Amino acid sequence: MENTRNIRPNEIELVHFLLEQLGLSPENYPLPDTVHEYEGGIMGSISFQLTDTPQYAGDLIQVKYIDTDEVPVVITLTQDVNGKLLDLDFWKEDFSKLLEYPVPQKVERL
Repeated sequence: MENTRNIRPNEIELVHFLLEQLGLSPENYPLPDTVHEYEGGIMGSISFQLTDTPQYAGDLIQVKYIDTDEVPVVITLTQDVNGKLLDLDFWKEDFSKLLEYPVPQKVERL
């Protein structure tokens, strides 16, 4: 799979925070060492599964973040049919590049 790289500490921090908001233990949702970047990393979306056929089973949580250019970003943590984490999706309202990676203190639940 193209555009694979090591997972970053700030991504781990955000995923753990989102899981904790759901009352879920991050220890029960292990993260891989390597992730796949969507859109070449422009908006920040990553996949935790490096197979070509992950099956989406639903959103776990959505939060909102306001980027430094004041454009809203919706962040969604998804799972697959096996109950494993699938994606951390970012959708910036104007489809522009994410300028600053969100920290837990700057996100709010939708």
